[in-house]
Amino acid sequence: MAMPPPVPPGKRKEIYKYEAPWTVYSMNWSVRPDKRFRLALGSFVEEYNNKVQIVSLDEETSDFSAKSTFDHPYPTTKIMWIPDSKGVFPDLLATSGDYLRVWRVGDAESRLECLLNNNKNSDFCAPLTSFDWNEVDPNLLGTSSIDTTCTIWGLETGQVLGRVNMVSGHVKTQLIAHDKEVYDIAFSRAGGGRDMFASVGADGSVRMFDLRHLEHSTIIYEDQQHVPLLRLAWNKQDPNYLATMALDALEVIILDVRVPCTPVARLNNHRACVNGIGWAPHSSCHICTAGDDHQALIWDIQQMPRAIEDPILAYTAGGEINQIQWSSTQPDWISICYSNCMEILRV
Repeated sequence: MAMPPPVPPGKRKEIYKYEAPWTVYSMNWSVRPDKRFRLALGSFVEEYNNKVQIVSLDEETSDFSAKSTFDHPYPTTKIMWIPDSKGVFPDLLATSGDYLRVWRVGDAESRLECLLNNNKNSDFCAPLTSFDWNEVDPNLLGTSSIDTTCTIWGLETGQVLGRVNMVSGHVKTQLIAHDKEVYDIAFSRAGGGRDMFASVGADGSVRMFDLRHLEHSTIIYEDQQHVPLLRLAWNKQDPNYLATMALDALEVIILDVRVPCTPVARLNNHRACVNGIGWAPHSSCHICTAGDDHQALIWDIQQMPRAIEDPILAYTAGGEINQIQWSSTQPDWISICYSNCMEILRV
């Protein structure tokens, strides 16, 4: 088999691929400006021992390579780098699974900084389905759990010169968010970007909360058949809009918080269930969806509330796509994963 010709200088490839030694489930782009093409990948192995791997692209050779791998109990339900675009915090990575863990990533190895556990009295833990890391205040994280609660954590990254600063965390608040399991949580950029967040869950509702007024929540949307809602994502540029998707649904629903309970758009070109949603970091009217039909679709929604008939871009992967992430620091790159492959695509 002939080797592909080397990429001439100034001519970048449109697609780069990495093959992991296991099924890739969770994935996230690094935000730091000095680590451009660095991602964290989480394995999906149906046993206790799982892995997290840090991979980065060598732009000279056009190859991805694993920089470090560490053990993780159970698969990571979500993985996220600290949203630190200026590089002023320690190089931290968080994972959710049985608990929320914060890891410090080094060049050769990564180590656990803290394990955040809110159910101290029980022999059992209620697994975490997801979490979000606040972009405005990186000392805030929110987790969602199958025990119907969301927990907001405060992180201390004591910036002390001359010694390795330890990271620790404490519970700021815990609330019963839904009537059933909570499947996702996301902070909104509205109102300063620190206090508002929303969650979705098995009761089929999207609920919005304000950390300053936790005695009540607002139901933004409820599925009429009470089908569980699995994911939600806020528009990165316009905090009035968010997207969600139901279990086994072929469509993504766009909601406007100013018009509760009525979707402003339905994106329904997928031919199998949707697994991932990612808003463009730099545009309020572009969103990418991906699913079991091997398709990653980019949509332009600026015609809303007129119907959005077709996506503007489509990519067919080599398998069922279970994750999509749009790079916040390099908005012309999207990453997807399917089976044991991760690909980054230039859009």
